[in-house]
Amino acid sequence: MLDKLEALIDRYEKLSELLCDPDVASDPKKLRDYSKEQSDLQPTYEAYNEYKQVVEELEAAKEMQNEKLDDEMKEMVKGEIDNLTARKTELEEQIRVLLLPKDPNDDKNVIVEIRGAAGGDEAALFAADLYRMYTRYADAQGWRVELMDVNESDLGGFKEVIFMINGRGAYSKMKYESGAHRVQRIPATESGGRIHTSTSTVAVMPEAEEVDIEINDKDIRVDTFCSSGAGGQSVNTTKSAVRVTHIPTGIVATCQDGKSQNSNKEKALQVLRTRIYDMMRQEEEAKYAGERKSKVGTGDRSERIRTYNFPQSRVTDHRIGLTLHKLDQVMNGEIEEILSALTIAEQSELLEKGE
Repeated sequence: MLDKLEALIDRYEKLSELLCDPDVASDPKKLRDYSKEQSDLQPTYEAYNEYKQVVEELEAAKEMQNEKLDDEMKEMVKGEIDNLTARKTELEEQIRVLLLPKDPNDDKNVIVEIRGAAGGDEAALFAADLYRMYTRYADAQGWRVELMDVNESDLGGFKEVIFMINGRGAYSKMKYESGAHRVQRIPATESGGRIHTSTSTVAVMPEAEEVDIEINDKDIRVDTFCSSGAGGQSVNTTKSAVRVTHIPTGIVATCQDGKSQNSNKEKALQVLRTRIYDMMRQEEEAKYAGERKSKVGTGDRSERIRTYNFPQSRVTDHRIGLTLHKLDQVMNGEIEEILSALTIAEQSELLEKGE
């Protein structure tokens, strides 16, 4: 671990030199790449520097214990040793976590797809609730949300909604949300007061940039049609909605939220590129699925990950056995506690496996 740390510290200091180089300062790409690399290394650099300082202070305090001290001074030195020892342990744990392999997609924006699944209109209404939950969480993080496509139900829910969240680290937080989300509540249309169970599925995909996936014009088919609203009612008479089909894979992306055909085509291509990238990523990960099945789930949208019980104001994440009795706050976007617990669970698992 120390060898790896020393190599990272050397690299951080080398980057500091490079960023002061006039040749690098005049090259926007190098400047951006080196700045990002140093920014990624900074938490480890700072933690290791503090760790070395704590170790030095601890050794000095232990040496002081060997000197002739009065009782009050002995007690003070003992207290300092206890505090420094505890801090040293904390920093060792922090550094171990910082040295874990980083998901290369963690800093990326995400494209999120939510679909009403089992439960008809109630599932579509819950899909709209999940959309509001995520957009409010994104707002609290200072991230920007861009609606890509939406297919509304007659009651104002979403049969499907696709949106992008732009913000550094969005994927690192949101990646745990892929899966089936189950809701238990009394629907507004239920006259008998019976609790119904419905399901909406969520897929969270790291945004694929053009450098990740190149799409050739000859490999796609572009169809245009009139945008439609709830219940299939036409909301405009111009063919501004766009459907793009990737012929080699059969993957399709549709966008009708923008006002212009060009805008919708760009968004549809963005979704298409991300879906192709996600498919390739999942195929790659499937090769290792048998070797490392994660506690926090496979990311498969059919896997049941969470239940939202409205009568009991209860949210349960089944992957880590976490239950919170504050459903209103969660549905209002206060999901950081859940996401942090999932992050810690995955980090603990990786540490146990020594990865």
